[in-house]
Amino acid sequence: MSNHFSAANLKSPGGDPRLDFTDLFAFEAPRDPGKTVLIADCCPFRDNQLFHPQAVYRINIDNDGDAREDVAFTFTFSQPDNEAQTGTAHYATGSQARESEPAGDVIAESIHVGLSSSAQPMQVGDIQIFAGVRSDPFFADAEAPFHDFKWTGKDTFAGKNVLSIALEVPNDMLSQQPVIGAWGTISLHKDGELVQMDRGGNPTINPFINSDDMKDEYNARQPADDVPNYLEPWSKFLEDKGGYSPADAKTVALEVLPDILRYDRAEPAAYPNGRVPTDDVYSYRFAWMSKGKIPPDGLEPHRDLIDELPYLGVPIE
Repeated sequence: MSNHFSAANLKSPGGDPRLDFTDLFAFEAPRDPGKTVLIADCCPFRDNQLFHPQAVYRINIDNDGDAREDVAFTFTFSQPDNEAQTGTAHYATGSQARESEPAGDVIAESIHVGLSSSAQPMQVGDIQIFAGVRSDPFFADAEAPFHDFKWTGKDTFAGKNVLSIALEVPNDMLSQQPVIGAWGTISLHKDGELVQMDRGGNPTINPFINSDDMKDEYNARQPADDVPNYLEPWSKFLEDKGGYSPADAKTVALEVLPDILRYDRAEPAAYPNGRVPTDDVYSYRFAWMSKGKIPPDGLEPHRDLIDELPYLGVPIE
């Protein structure tokens, strides 16, 4: 898994796949180097679900290196009506970006949640926005890690769908400088409070590194709290599983702590610098965990990717 099934016992947070954040991508818009593409996916193995009407979906941007939100794109969605659903997008900066509820400017309303191959993004000024069902771009042999890494050659995520939110935005909406950090969160209104249910920046972290008794608490925390809470246990994990020395384990753990996807837009995007849908992040993560002892799983990227927003393949029927 990337961040699929990130709650305890490989379940969805709150037992609801709509609250299960799966993947985050950040890369240069292929047709416009002055824009950045941000994609946040959720709802692994999507069946008939739409976005949760009581949830808040966010793409958070840190542009000064303090692991706190400086920019936030926030999405909320209507109650589905006969499988029809619309969304609203907010854009916030500064202190408003750190508010848990949607804040800042409304940049789009009545965003149609696309369910079919004919769904198109919405153009709002210089911004393009898409929300809807897409083919899951993540590729991985998810069975092998539970069987001593005997690769099966089977892509667990082939033929599966997710719910996707995709943006193509001018670079200056994110930062004047090229280096940014990004992470996604999904929160739910419960008993009068907005509770963070899931989060992630780097792929294939929480489901495999944290023990079951740590996963739900991890999902509820913020990146700014990651180093004091997870540097010690993750360094120990890398010592035990990968054979790293204590000093090297700490250095390697800090490559993903805090759990923010770092992206220097002055350099080509390829994980761990940003992430594109063809990156073999699953093989990368296990090589990282094992100090190179676990070989790649041999799978290829999905062939249904497209060259324009939302960049992910059309829904699998």
